[in-house]
Amino acid sequence: HPVSIQVLEQSRQTLTCTVSLPSSITFTFTVVYAANTEAERIELWVHLLNIQQTFSLLTSPWVVGGDFNQILHPSEHSSIRVNSLSASMIDFSDCLLQADLFDLRYQGVFHTWFNKQPASPITKKLDRLLVNQAWISYLPHSLATVLPPNISDHSPCSLDLALPLPIAGTKPFKFFNFLTLHPDFVQTVVDFWIQAGGHATFLGDLCWKLKQLKPILRKLHKNNFSKIQKRVTIANSVLQLVQAELLQSPTPELFQKEKELHEKWEFLRRIEEAYFRQKSRINWLKEGDLNTSYFHRIWKVRTAVNSIRSFLLPKRILLIDPIAMGELAVAHFKSILAPENTPSTISTPNWFHSLLDFRCTQQQ
Repeated sequence: HPVSIQVLEQSRQTLTCTVSLPSSITFTFTVVYAANTEAERIELWVHLLNIQQTFSLLTSPWVVGGDFNQILHPSEHSSIRVNSLSASMIDFSDCLLQADLFDLRYQGVFHTWFNKQPASPITKKLDRLLVNQAWISYLPHSLATVLPPNISDHSPCSLDLALPLPIAGTKPFKFFNFLTLHPDFVQTVVDFWIQAGGHATFLGDLCWKLKQLKPILRKLHKNNFSKIQKRVTIANSVLQLVQAELLQSPTPELFQKEKELHEKWEFLRRIEEAYFRQKSRINWLKEGDLNTSYFHRIWKVRTAVNSIRSFLLPKRILLIDPIAMGELAVAHFKSILAPENTPSTISTPNWFHSLLDFRCTQQQ
């Protein structure tokens, strides 16, 4: 089946359409070709916000790409004289903030335009590919590749929607801080530590005991906190049912049950927040603010950013095949940690004597 494209609206600086792929993926794509003057670009920023409102793009995947003719930060300009934020940069930044748009994870060149003037060379990042949070949730593995300009003065950009990744056979153990909030956590660890026997006086003994503790903590997490979002939703639904029944026929038993369910729901909400806070590595918000949706967004973005989608080999060859990437990574670390030909030297007594001039006397 061919790709289906439907034009939604167009203006002097934009063209917005819906793109439907054979794989049942549908998203909104806005192509931008910004004007040269600052006044006209302000009209573009306002128009982008109107597009978001008109087509309800806050909760549906939206990608905006093209030539914006505007940088976001002084670092996106090659001249050292551009060293502070200008009003036009701030206007552009405010537009993206209000529209919930940010740069999609990309690889390749950073500056995307050059003036082709050898006497006074200038490069800037004028072209970019922007997405919203719904895009990251819908297509978390998407990737932009910014290529050299070739015959143009602007760099083209290739969008890869969903590069598949090989699934690892095992997952590394991760200790989540919220496990310590479980009332049985301390006693569980103490009981196991005693059963493991003896004091860990050597580092090897300590490592062994910690390794044996992992299955215990995994089980504690699985039985109490696995699929934490679903647990929070279920706890809230049960609480609402009891509250509705309580309002119809209040009894001491229902009041006590409502109190216990409310405490359980609040506890699971705190666990959910702690989970996404640790996953997102955001620690500057005030403790106790239940910003789960915010943490979830940051976690999604970080997960996408931290994924390795390609290797740049010598001679600037780009490797994107996941299987070949895995084989290359294994071979690289194997050559460092387990080389086939381990170098060996023959050490003689004279060599050991040369390491230290001090000698014990016969009397000593």
